Amino acid sequence: MPDSPLSASPYEVLGVAARASDDELKRAYRKRLRETHPDTGGSAEEFRAVQEAWERIGTPEARAAFNRQRSPFSGGPGSDGESDEHVWATSRTEGARRDTRPRARSYGHPGGWRRERFLATIREWVGRGVPLEDPYDPELVRRAPYEIRHTLADALAEEATARATAELGIGYTVWHDVLAHDAGKIDHLVLGPTGLFALQSEDYGGRVAVKRNELVPADPGVVLDGRPAHDLAERARRLGKGLGVRFAGAIVVLPDDALEAPVAEIGTHRGIALRAVQRSVLGHLLRSGVPGVPRAAGLDLFEVRSRLQRGVRFI
Repeated sequence: MPDSPLSASPYEVLGVAARASDDELKRAYRKRLRETHPDTGGSAEEFRAVQEAWERIGTPEARAAFNRQRSPFSGGPGSDGESDEHVWATSRTEGARRDTRPRARSYGHPGGWRRERFLATIREWVGRGVPLEDPYDPELVRRAPYEIRHTLADALAEEATARATAELGIGYTVWHDVLAHDAGKIDHLVLGPTGLFALQSEDYGGRVAVKRNELVPADPGVVLDGRPAHDLAERARRLGKGLGVRFAGAIVVLPDDALEAPVAEIGTHRGIALRAVQRSVLGHLLRSGVPGVPRAAGLDLFEVRSRLQRGVRFI
């Protein structure tokens, strides 16, 4: 998986350029180990990050594999330069599907709104008249302000969630980039036998935890805008009121390493169950349902789907 636009690359963690020689890389690694070791005044988090960076690029084989994931515009002398895949560029077909199982019905363009926002803001940041060969060049993206990088990170998160919900099967219907009551949006609506759920895909570039019935930062530098779970539930409640449907839950979907437990119970908001979930277990949660929330009846499911099809507007 390519790095998040909000995370530092292994080269940045070790403090060397991507074109550094193997000897320079080793010296930088040993130096960073000494600087970040808890016994010499460093922090356990930084020390672990240095070790993880070395695991990713510490051998010629690992380094070549990492460089192959990067944009050809960013690799320079340290890259093999042969790959035509652009890191973070618009999702493309990943090859023929190996199974023929029906997928969930889906509507809308996941990540599309944020992709457009990212392209507009990064061009504005670079400046008019300045050539911009590849707006997804990792070296360019990582120099951009946090807001721009976060926009792209969220677009990628939405696309990853869309791939996960597509695997739910024919009994599920998914709407992406849905216009909410406040001119904002709900990233995904998922309707299936376990009920109707509002999903928000997030990548904060670090870990979060649950405290006082809400998500809070668990790593330095992680920034949360407002109260993610409660804000999502309130948007869902108002949308449901306008369409005449009721949401069973509001789920914040996060990268697996951003949440300690696969599923974190946050609480409730006006009868809507609040959860945070690692993306890899999202499908299981949606299929099994939220404990304590009744499963939707077949006739009700048909009526809810009809109301959503008539009333949903895309941003």
